[in-house]
Amino acid sequence: MSTSKSSMIESRNHKSCLRRVLPVLFLLSAGFFTGSVLLFADYKQMISGWTSVKVVVRDTRPETCETEKRPTGTETLPKGIVSSLSNMEMRSLWGDDKKKTEKPKHVLAMAVGIKQKLSVKKIVQKFPSTDFVLILFHYDGIIDEWRDMEWHHRAIHISAMNQTKWWFAKRFLHPDIVSEYDYIFLWDEDLGVDDFHAGRYLSIIKEEGLHISQPALDPESSEVHHHLTTRKHGSRIHRKVVRKIGQTRCDENSKGPPCTGFVEMMAPVFSKASWRCTWHMIQNDLVHGWGLDFQLGYCAQGDRTKNVGIVDSEYIVHYGLPTLGGSASEKAQSSSNQSAVRLSVKKWSFVELERFKNRWKKAVKDDECWTDTFQ
Repeated sequence: MSTSKSSMIESRNHKSCLRRVLPVLFLLSAGFFTGSVLLFADYKQMISGWTSVKVVVRDTRPETCETEKRPTGTETLPKGIVSSLSNMEMRSLWGDDKKKTEKPKHVLAMAVGIKQKLSVKKIVQKFPSTDFVLILFHYDGIIDEWRDMEWHHRAIHISAMNQTKWWFAKRFLHPDIVSEYDYIFLWDEDLGVDDFHAGRYLSIIKEEGLHISQPALDPESSEVHHHLTTRKHGSRIHRKVVRKIGQTRCDENSKGPPCTGFVEMMAPVFSKASWRCTWHMIQNDLVHGWGLDFQLGYCAQGDRTKNVGIVDSEYIVHYGLPTLGGSASEKAQSSSNQSAVRLSVKKWSFVELERFKNRWKKAVKDDECWTDTFQ
């Protein structure tokens, strides 16, 4: 009996304890839940605050920033530190030179070999150092033997064995590098310049608005490939030829090659604008430049019948010497071997010509957005 009463008392005590504990547990749970909600709300508010700050930063930028085009690769740089252009000016190792002289405004670039040293010397002497940067592309690897030339120290010398003028030009005359210069003379080495004056030539092409030009060739002493580039006696300049050339009859109404609108490739002169276009047309793997001449009109910055011309009053001689295909040190090379090398070079030039023509045709066919301005 006593055991039964004891059990009943314990049961009542247990229930009483639960009644006291449960409200406390409920209050604790409610408090924890409320605190979690408040903490989460504060966290959301904090995150929201961070997000709003980010939006505010974006909104303070000018609208032009969204559409501003920057040079590829400079997107992570502040605009003012980007230096997109360069030039051929040599810089002092010990700071700015005390003497401030006027910078040359034009470029004379030639592919040269030591065998034509005398010819190159005469050409360089026609181009004053005050007006022209001199760049020599050495295709025979010989540089030291030019040191006795008084202008050697101011010339920029670049050497690569058996490479052509166009190979060098594609790699070392990028438009952004020569953008400071008004005209680029890209000449061969086998030219006679007794009747040429660079200053007068520049004056003429500026007055006539010629973006692409060349000195006329003396027909008595030159290797001439096109009638258009032959000198006209008593003329200052000419832009077209009137005669029958093959199956083409050239007259005053002619609009393109072989009658007008091109120059040959031994002594072309380009304005900076026309050179930027021409550089892009030079094919990286076609090193002889054959085929470029008849397409130069597309780089003439307008009407090729007006902006391309031949200067008769300042004329040159083109000797047409086969200078590429061997080193100047190969003195023991037989004449038969030399002839074979030259023949191989000429054959490959024709292969490149056909490749260039085919690439042009394909480019025209594939580019739906391109408009032929001369059709």
